Amino acid sequence: MTELIWGGKYVDGKRQSPVRVALPFQTIETVNESAADRNRNLELFSSGRPTEWRNRLIWGDKKYVLPSLLPEFAGKVNLIYIDPPFDTGADFSFTATIPSQPDSTDSDSASFIKEPSILEQKAYRDTWGRGLDSYLEWFYEAAVLASELLDENGSIYVHLDWHVGHYAKAVLDEVFGQQSCLNEIIWKRTSARSDSHTYNHIHDVIYLYGRGTFTFNDTFVKHDADYIESKYTHFDAKGRRYRLDNITSPNPRPNMKYVWRGHQPPALGWRYSKETMQRLHDEGRIWYPDSKDKRPQLIRYLDESSGQPATSVWTDVSPVNSQAVERVNYDTQKPEALLERIINASSKEGDLVLDCFVGSGTTAVVAEKLGRRWIGCDLGRFAIHTTRKRLLSVPRVKPFAVQNLGKYERQAWQTAEFQTGGESGIEQQRLREAAYRKFILDLYHATPINGHTWMHGLKSGRLVHVGAVDAPVTLADVKAIARDVWKAASGGGGARKAAADILGWEFAFELNETARQVAAESRVDVAFKKIPREVLEKKAVEQGDIKFFELGALSVEPKQKGRELTLKLTDFVIPIDDVPEEARKAIKHWSQMIDYWAVDWDFRDDTFHNQWQSYRTRQEPDIELSAKREYEAPGSYKVEVKVIDILGNDTTKTLDIQVK
Repeated sequence: MTELIWGGKYVDGKRQSPVRVALPFQTIETVNESAADRNRNLELFSSGRPTEWRNRLIWGDKKYVLPSLLPEFAGKVNLIYIDPPFDTGADFSFTATIPSQPDSTDSDSASFIKEPSILEQKAYRDTWGRGLDSYLEWFYEAAVLASELLDENGSIYVHLDWHVGHYAKAVLDEVFGQQSCLNEIIWKRTSARSDSHTYNHIHDVIYLYGRGTFTFNDTFVKHDADYIESKYTHFDAKGRRYRLDNITSPNPRPNMKYVWRGHQPPALGWRYSKETMQRLHDEGRIWYPDSKDKRPQLIRYLDESSGQPATSVWTDVSPVNSQAVERVNYDTQKPEALLERIINASSKEGDLVLDCFVGSGTTAVVAEKLGRRWIGCDLGRFAIHTTRKRLLSVPRVKPFAVQNLGKYERQAWQTAEFQTGGESGIEQQRLREAAYRKFILDLYHATPINGHTWMHGLKSGRLVHVGAVDAPVTLADVKAIARDVWKAASGGGGARKAAADILGWEFAFELNETARQVAAESRVDVAFKKIPREVLEKKAVEQGDIKFFELGALSVEPKQKGRELTLKLTDFVIPIDDVPEEARKAIKHWSQMIDYWAVDWDFRDDTFHNQWQSYRTRQEPDIELSAKREYEAPGSYKVEVKVIDILGNDTTKTLDIQVK
């Protein structure tokens, strides 16, 4: 057997395997789910019956996401399309846009490059850190897990280019079997350029592998103009264009040797029976020559032709140009026509389609339009947000869930990262939590302190609390922290004032404003700062660029008229340290920082259910700042508002509403 070997493939003679930590998914939002859908699913869940299918958009690293999909979807995915990074210059940066201010007649929008997060940089280093060796190891792990998810009669398309395509094919042959390789597709993705110093690189390669009795539906492409001009040379009385086709049988058929309207049969016989010939004659589908020495021919109309069978060279699918309606300003965006061909050819309605590098969301959008079930995954926060907005633009989009691995990923990270000795379970956990807190304090540049229940560090005279990996910071926590702060401030311990920075992975809804009020009543100055997900990989922090941003502050004004509730956004404040100074000059109004906002009109302290939303697109850059809802019944309702800023970060606010 021929085998491709790379550095790291074998360690001490043993083949290295992908990480196989299967973690539970957490649904952080359901989108476009009606109240009736929501109640029906709750009833199914509470009765122990399977809930209705929800398409899934998952934010996370594929090394954790793919193994976590296996328990539920091993051998159940009908079609996989992956468009992994294949250019060593690729990264996770994106162009962020600051839109024009409201009611402005000037085009005062601005844009800037949002640099990749530390976690995204780490993922990039994992992929290309050791050059081709690390890329092939990374690609092999993805291929193995994809193979385990693929149905026994499924297909996988892998989209690459000339840099690594030939290496990746050797890996795919090893994982799926050389005999499973069905096609190497050439996609002409661009036109020739004048700045090339060699032959222009104008194509990508797409490898198609299939298993068992894989689905393949006949696929046709439109005839090109030259073909039409050379073949469809006739016009009927109505101006319909047609060509003439042979009516002779390709094989000997003695029973088809009959005289047809004075025309002797061909040596092999006619192609059709007398009954079919009569029907074609009645329909005007047979052309008759002037001479009986010549044979009749079949009329084939151009407007009835499906086109030519598609070949493995695709020159008819154009890239997404700058003026395309589907364009979302995502550098690696693929055209919908490309995925339409793939999904139509290799799946049926209701089949499950997976894309674990979802990028701008083209696969999910096309699968949705074509009636397929889908799962889309990506490590980039901006990719998930872009995909969500594109899906909401699909008419009658079915409800879908936005998920991550949440606290389970953090728990696995804490256990693996902070190993302890052979102490008892309780002592192990205590030491692990202490090591974790010290790690976070070091990243925050705070000094660890002892002797306090709730306070763990000190920075610039302010006490620091480090939240647990598996629980949100709650209002009760803030009250206890305030008491501990006063104790430290009055008793010394290095605290020069009654002030605290509260670091947390998650914060209870509405904590920012309510807790500030509670702390102010206790005369304690508090700041809430989110622990960035980037710290999950210890190596990712080596360059020291971890930033702890304060939570955003959102102001919402509710107005009621009978059972009608109107919400109006009145202010939005977030730290804009990630926005370059030159781009900040374009921010004249707080609403310019909002890219998307949504409302759950009946929040039940579980998953955020997106029941209304407004967002910016390239075609519709304006955003509504008010939303309206008429309640069907009186009662107490909790309303949850979620805002996502132009950098992809989210801020929430909760309102308690009494409907009479």
